[in-house]
Amino acid sequence: MNTEKDFSPLTPNIVRALNDKLYEKRKVAALEIEKLVREFVAQNNSAQIRHVIQILATEFALSQHPHSRKGGLIGLAACSIALGKDSGLYLKELIDPVLTCFNDSDSRLRYYACEALYNIVKVARGAVLPHFNVLFDGLSKLAADPDPNVKSGSELLDRLLKDIVTESNKFDLVAFVPLLRERIYSNNQYARQFIISWIHVLESVPDINLLDYLPEILDGLFQILGDSSKEIRRMCEVVLGEFLKEIKKNPSSVKFAEMANILVIHCQVSDESKSTNDLIQLTSMTWMREFIQLAGRVVLPYSSGILTAVLPCLSYDDRKKSTKEAASACNHSLMKLVTPEDDEDDEESQTKTSPPSDETLKKEGDLNDSLNESQESVGFSNISFFTPASSDRSVVNLDLDGIVQVLDRHLHDSSTGMMTRIAVLKWLYHLYIKTPRKMFKHTDSLFPMLLKTLSDESDEVILKDLEVLAEIASSPAGQTDTSGLCDNNLDSKTELHIPGGVRDGQPMVVGSKMTDLSPSTPSMNSYFYKFMINLLKRFSLERKLLEVRGAFIIRQLCLLLHAENIFHSMADILLKEEDLKFASTMVQTLNAILLTSAELFQLRNQLKDLHTQESCALFCCLYRSWCHNPVATVSLCFLTQNYRHAYDLIQKFGDLEVTVDFLMEVDKLVQLIESPIFTYLRLQLLDVEHNPYLIKALYGLLMLLPQSQAFQLLSHRLSCVPNPELMRTVEDPKAPIKDKRLTQPHIDYSELLQHFDRVQSKHLEVRHQRAGRSEHPDRKLML
Repeated sequence: MNTEKDFSPLTPNIVRALNDKLYEKRKVAALEIEKLVREFVAQNNSAQIRHVIQILATEFALSQHPHSRKGGLIGLAACSIALGKDSGLYLKELIDPVLTCFNDSDSRLRYYACEALYNIVKVARGAVLPHFNVLFDGLSKLAADPDPNVKSGSELLDRLLKDIVTESNKFDLVAFVPLLRERIYSNNQYARQFIISWIHVLESVPDINLLDYLPEILDGLFQILGDSSKEIRRMCEVVLGEFLKEIKKNPSSVKFAEMANILVIHCQVSDESKSTNDLIQLTSMTWMREFIQLAGRVVLPYSSGILTAVLPCLSYDDRKKSTKEAASACNHSLMKLVTPEDDEDDEESQTKTSPPSDETLKKEGDLNDSLNESQESVGFSNISFFTPASSDRSVVNLDLDGIVQVLDRHLHDSSTGMMTRIAVLKWLYHLYIKTPRKMFKHTDSLFPMLLKTLSDESDEVILKDLEVLAEIASSPAGQTDTSGLCDNNLDSKTELHIPGGVRDGQPMVVGSKMTDLSPSTPSMNSYFYKFMINLLKRFSLERKLLEVRGAFIIRQLCLLLHAENIFHSMADILLKEEDLKFASTMVQTLNAILLTSAELFQLRNQLKDLHTQESCALFCCLYRSWCHNPVATVSLCFLTQNYRHAYDLIQKFGDLEVTVDFLMEVDKLVQLIESPIFTYLRLQLLDVEHNPYLIKALYGLLMLLPQSQAFQLLSHRLSCVPNPELMRTVEDPKAPIKDKRLTQPHIDYSELLQHFDRVQSKHLEVRHQRAGRSEHPDRKLML
């Protein structure tokens, strides 16, 4: 430094001492400057005061010489001490050169700068608040300083500044928040700790309402929550916990909608993420749970994003039990928000409220932009991010399209866990119950996947899937628009081909709008028959599904829908089935269900006594399809007490191809006759005179069987049939035989026998053709 230069009013001795390398000499010079400035204060000579400060700043604190900079810093601190209460008038001139020295490469000089600023702030106290942002910016840099002495000095200054802010009511939070939002994304641990400590302090000041600005810093807080330092995570958890308590106390003042997307982002954690992200997910899921419960329908526009985050968590194991429970609560609460009012047209809802201001829309847009930037900075580029479904943000509309898209995506994803699949199906069922009109617009796209889900490994998933399909098939909303039939959008492989023909005098054209519904299904809509067609097609394509789950699926459908509808429609479809082997297998399955399942008790009773035209029509419908399986046809006749017709059918068995499989079915029928289902039939054996064809039919079965266990069982049963002479009573003179054929004018048994002959001829022709193409024809049992 040029010592010849005029630095008045500073004396040459003061200038020389300020430039000295020894701290003691610079301290003596500082005391002289303090005395000099006090004199100027006494004289009220502000011009000289500013001149002294300017010299110390430009010629010393900002000098190229390190010792001069150190002298300038101590000199500026001395000026502040001398000014006392009046230092507030000169704070900008005092603070700016000191803050510049915070960036010096010399750690000792940075320490002296910190010391100087501490003395300046200590004297000025509340007067420094208008300069808070520049002080905070400088301190945030020193908090991450590698030198421990500098860091220690900055902590002292930090505590002093916090005390000043806490005791003052003039803190400008609005001006500070943009800087806080910028600094909160620092990756330095010390800077993060510094930021969290300040948020905690500001949150504790009664006069400072930081909750209003929480949307601007919440994303950064969750970023800090993933820090590798346990101490920083703990501090962040405390801060977030305090915010959540405040939100619960004052929910009316919370900007839920502005923070919903932030939570959606942090609720989603990829499998390869580090373990600290589990804490982020749990915390954000907990917040989401509280938001849904407190904000209610305000979060509905974000429901698709919430579901994207929540649904995968439902399949977590016990290692993430807390997260799973929070996600389950979110899912349940969100589902409860959907009401029948959401089935109204959007135009009707929008007339109830006025549109938001441009300023609100711009604010949300800016927030979303900043969130997108933060995602990229921390590697969240693959996370789903959602915006409200409606451009009219003041109208709370259910984002139904977005929800269905999310649910459909989870159903298609083979990696989706079982509990998640169950939750997805529960959502679909709930939406079909609450918003059927709007949901049926999505049915064509959902239908194929719902059918495919029937092949799921979990029984519980299949049960929920059947509930959804049953609701689709029975909902009145599905009947209003016959143009939306599912076949138009289904892949050809998922449709059952029915050859052209006439059914009840009307054409049946599957896959077109002309498809006729079964006359016995008045309560079903246009999707019911399509469901039955495609269910049978899936059984045809997946024989293992039919073997393992076929009976289970059909029994559940009989509970969810009317059993008569199920059997009538399937019989209609199977009557036209070209794959005769599948038709026979399917009839065998349906027959076993009809005869043994508790769910079919009412239908069995209806068929047992054919007293009405409707029950007779049902019997004829089933009979025509049951003809694909001769033994099943006989069992149907036994069930309906058509014993003479059963005997007539058994007489025709001599013309059929008797195979091992055929005899195994007869064996099963004998076992069924001994079951509780046919108790009434066994009791009718006591009335020999009135049931001769029952006895003849049973003897016919006996003659078909080889000398097997079933033969012995049936033979023993028939040996118990009493002598009719012994059973006759005085009050019961010889009466004509009661033949159910004669009491059912609605049934043409001759035509039914002819139909049986035609069907069996087709089966025989197909077997012969198959045997001709194969080197190993069907095995026959040589009797």
